Amino acid sequence: MLRRSRHFLPPRPRRRPRPRREAPAAEPPTPTYTRDVVRRVDAILRGHPWSAARPLLLSLPGLAWDSHTVARVLKAHPPLHKAFLFFRLAAGAGGGFRHDRFTYTSMLHLLGEAGRVPAMMRLLAEMLRAGVDPDAATFTTVMHWLAHAGDVDAAMRVWEEMRARKGKCRPTLVSYTACVKILFDAGRPAEAREVFQEMVAEGLRPSCKTYTVLIEHLANVGKFEATMEIMDKMQEAGVEPDKALCNILVQKCSRAGETSVMTRILQYMKENFIVLRRPIFLEALEALKANGESDNLLREVNPHLAFEGIECDPAFTDLGYITVRSTILYLLASRNWSAVEHMINEMTPKNIKVESHILSDIIQASCANCRPSCGLAVLRYSLRIGNELDRSAYGSLLGHYIRNGSFDLVFEIVEILIKSGCNLGTYLSSILIIKLACAGHSSTAVRIFGLLTTDKNVVTYTALMSAYFQDGKVDKALQLFLQMSANGVSACPGTYEVLIHGLQMAGRKQESEHYRRERMEMQWHLQYRNEHSPEDSLCNHLFCDFHG
Repeated sequence: MLRRSRHFLPPRPRRRPRPRREAPAAEPPTPTYTRDVVRRVDAILRGHPWSAARPLLLSLPGLAWDSHTVARVLKAHPPLHKAFLFFRLAAGAGGGFRHDRFTYTSMLHLLGEAGRVPAMMRLLAEMLRAGVDPDAATFTTVMHWLAHAGDVDAAMRVWEEMRARKGKCRPTLVSYTACVKILFDAGRPAEAREVFQEMVAEGLRPSCKTYTVLIEHLANVGKFEATMEIMDKMQEAGVEPDKALCNILVQKCSRAGETSVMTRILQYMKENFIVLRRPIFLEALEALKANGESDNLLREVNPHLAFEGIECDPAFTDLGYITVRSTILYLLASRNWSAVEHMINEMTPKNIKVESHILSDIIQASCANCRPSCGLAVLRYSLRIGNELDRSAYGSLLGHYIRNGSFDLVFEIVEILIKSGCNLGTYLSSILIIKLACAGHSSTAVRIFGLLTTDKNVVTYTALMSAYFQDGKVDKALQLFLQMSANGVSACPGTYEVLIHGLQMAGRKQESEHYRRERMEMQWHLQYRNEHSPEDSLCNHLFCDFHG
């Protein structure tokens, strides 16, 4: 058989090489953003005492000890004491970091905002000794807070120091605006005009904030026509009045009764879709009513307030109350505790009343943010005006001071509350005694028990017995048990649980067995009763499983 020639066979297809399977690429590491690191640092500073926060900060992954990160943390407004300790920690954390003008300015602002002006000036002197040249923002910050504290002369000395450093530090538009406002507020308008003219001569173009300072001063001295001329000039210069300026002008016109100027401002607001804040809307409405003028334009400018029954609601007739309430709610939302505390202290002698639930919210929020001084100011204010707050607010304030070890202050607060006629309630009183006993301050617990009047029942007696046992005062605990029986307060299973456990821990087993039999006899009689008092139920809930 003839073989077929290889030339006549079809060519074999070439095998394509199989593609090699590459190993799956490793996922890129998740980037660490500065905002997340700042949020974690702020949470640590707010939620931990410094002794625990310091090691957490030093071991926090992604925390770069540089100027940008440190300044961002300080601008998050952590509690002042911890912010200053963090500021000091950053300088010694290693890596060769040194504070610059940005971190110094942020810390100076925190100290000034908290009213710590001497500390602010000491830090400024330290900054100069360290060879860090202040910039315009640093001088402006110091100048602002000195004037805010009432020392205008010192603020102007800082201004002159900044002007003397023109080679290194040139005043900015913000610096000039702050200086003009300081001088206007201090009643020195001639000097303010000189500073403004110097600003224009330097080639700086006034901003809307600068014009707002000028217009507010003219409105304060009653020159409302001049305010409108300034508004026209600023629009010719290409600077449009903003919402803040319009609100300020409408408020000033309302209080002065200048409804004709107010109408012109409202017309501008209508054309530019600017609305009023609610308290200022109410003041403008009252001013138009007093002058017998129509409020149609006012309602057109503020359609969100046009159909509210403001006229029929007597709660809104007190404009001072409305302004105070709105301001407090705004400061509470922005967590500006220093401003809230200052405002409450200013309101106290004026007897301006605020709803109890708002005051309770302030106390709980300030304690949660480690600012108990604000909560304490609110408590004293509420007692002065006769407002009884929620027990949760009292508990937040007392709990914060217990955790911080301020037991004398705890007793002072409880004493003030009870003498003012505030009823702490059985639960809060007993929890307070228990917590003080656990902290080793049974003497303070005894003093608080002595203050109680209506809440001396089986729960508080049992709580004090537990405090005596924890302090090793077994005889006093037994004496208190006999006193409770003599006063007609019947024991419950929770009371016997504390009594038996305390005697066992003290090694007095014979007495422990005696009370164990007494408890069994009591329980045998209780099995035929279907109802228990609320005090017995609470006592059993607190103490039957208290010792495990």
